[in-house]
Amino acid sequence: MGWIILIVVIVIVLLYLMGTYNTLIQLRNKVKDGWSQIEVLLKRRADLIPNLVETVKGYAGHEKETLEAVIEARNKAVSATTQDDEMKASGELTQALGRLFALSEAYPDLKANTNFMDLQTQLKESEEKISYSRQFYNDIVMKYQNKIEMFPSNLVANIFNFKPEKFFEASEEDKKLPEVKF
Repeated sequence: MGWIILIVVIVIVLLYLMGTYNTLIQLRNKVKDGWSQIEVLLKRRADLIPNLVETVKGYAGHEKETLEAVIEARNKAVSATTQDDEMKASGELTQALGRLFALSEAYPDLKANTNFMDLQTQLKESEEKISYSRQFYNDIVMKYQNKIEMFPSNLVANIFNFKPEKFFEASEEDKKLPEVKF
């Protein structure tokens, strides 16, 4: 009778370990997938920017500083290799685009240009999708972090060396309002 109880306890513990391990794997994979979705959207946004800059150049060519800032921010975003670099570059690009779109207020012809308006709409949609994806990513990172930090699942996480993931956070630069000069 004692052996049966021991075997049942061992089976229950093994089932718990298996279930917790599989849940941790699933959450870690969701974190990776969430980050990949953000990367896809950041790439799409970066691909739209050259056309936007060319359109603006035709109307506001003397706004060289703003255009160069957008191009530089895009290049940083495209060449970022680490998650931290991508987060930082994304914020800088968002700021530069904000300044670029503010220029349209000073140039009524640009504001009326259908190509510019279409690109602006596509970028706005991309920004909304990026924002949603960042929120999803942070939500899944939080679930994963909770699972690896809370007892008793933290015991399994420590045994199998599960590491925390970084949240997508706004940098101090992102929190500042864009500065627009005419």
